[in-house]
Amino acid sequence: MKRIFLFILTNLAVVFVINITLRLLGVDRWLNAAGGINFSALLVMSAVIGFAGSLVSLAMSKWSAKRMVGAQVIENPIDPTERWLVDTVRRQAEAAGIGMPEVAIYDAPDVNAFATGWNRNDALVAVSTGLLQSMSKDEIEAVLAHEMSHVSNGDMVTLALIQGVVNTFVVFFSKLFGYFVDRVLLKNDERNGPGIGAFVAEMAAQLVLGILASIIVMWFSRQREFRADAGGAHLAGRNKMIAALERLKINHEQATLPEKMAAFGISGGKGMMGLFMTHPPLDERIAALRSAQ
Repeated sequence: MKRIFLFILTNLAVVFVINITLRLLGVDRWLNAAGGINFSALLVMSAVIGFAGSLVSLAMSKWSAKRMVGAQVIENPIDPTERWLVDTVRRQAEAAGIGMPEVAIYDAPDVNAFATGWNRNDALVAVSTGLLQSMSKDEIEAVLAHEMSHVSNGDMVTLALIQGVVNTFVVFFSKLFGYFVDRVLLKNDERNGPGIGAFVAEMAAQLVLGILASIIVMWFSRQREFRADAGGAHLAGRNKMIAALERLKINHEQATLPEKMAAFGISGGKGMMGLFMTHPPLDERIAALRSAQ
């Protein structure tokens, strides 16, 4: 969950900053000389803003993840646990045919781990202290294999491309909404250019559409979890992967998450909130592994 959450948060921030900067610099030009809409110019500009947001987020993913969760990279292992973590990740990286990622630990009671990075040969794999304290070595090995599969599959790059496309349409329709509010509802003179009302309406639409568009990104994330589970089973063994997921299920059932955070729980939620889940329910993931040939 942390990998996707940090990426989307950074992406939204970058898109907002680019939008505001272009408006302040007066280069946010997509109206023709008569004050009408130049749809080609608007689409190109929306794509530039949209993909800039997602690609900058991808480039910053390791840096932002380390700082937002306080991950400490293991440079020189100082105890048997750190040495085992690094050796396990190195062995899995060689088996997956990818470069050795950075290995980090972050202090958190939740049982969690994530992988991020701008390419499969320059990644970061991080585990929480809660995971190290709650799982056996076999279970931790499976979790690491799951995260290494995300890296091997290039999930962060694919996510960035999907987010770029989503961003493009969010920006495009947000600007159209701002134009509609400015010219139709507020009836501003086209000779004066878009007013403050258009800017406020555009930012509000961008926020709302951005949240709704994240449903697409979350759906992609859920599909990738099944593939990463399969990859983890290949690297560490199916029984270990199933045992790790069952351990996560037990820990989740014992935890008491506030209702407003239920959608972000690792075993997922129900109803409409399930659309914003980054991970499928653990029962579905376990069933998928059990039924795999």
